[in-house]
Amino acid sequence: MEKKSKEMKSMQETIDQLTKRVNELESIIEQAALPIIPSIVPNTLLIPFTGVLSSERFQMIIPKVLNDASGTTDSVILDFTAISISNVKDLQDLGKYLKDLMAALNLMGIEVHVVGFSPQLAQVMVKSRLSLVKEVNAFSNFKSALEFLLKKKGLALTEVSSVV
Repeated sequence: MEKKSKEMKSMQETIDQLTKRVNELESIIEQAALPIIPSIVPNTLLIPFTGVLSSERFQMIIPKVLNDASGTTDSVILDFTAISISNVKDLQDLGKYLKDLMAALNLMGIEVHVVGFSPQLAQVMVKSRLSLVKEVNAFSNFKSALEFLLKKKGLALTEVSSVV
């Protein structure tokens, strides 16, 4: 009887561990979801980052971004507006993976622009002496980056008057 009780307890512990691991993996998958949005600027993608940025998540994000950006894309805007210092698990990891992503996109002939770093995150990144800081083509917001790209591509948005 005691042996059966120990076996049941052991099985329950295994089930609990597996359940915990499944929950962790589901959370990682949920966080890995990353919308990749075509912008109004031709051949330009907007990639808004949200949630916790960890090395596990970047390992899932980078291949998705590279695959979605291949083809006719010539510009990518990485948007960090929704990211605060508390969303970054390891600042060095953020720098490393962001640098890797930017380098891979550049090798594919894709220009990378970054928007939305909060003042606190920008300050921490500068103080950390990440080499990436000097390489980033940054804008304060998405609108500024779009205006820059429109001008660079010789395009402009115009107001259309309504027909009465």
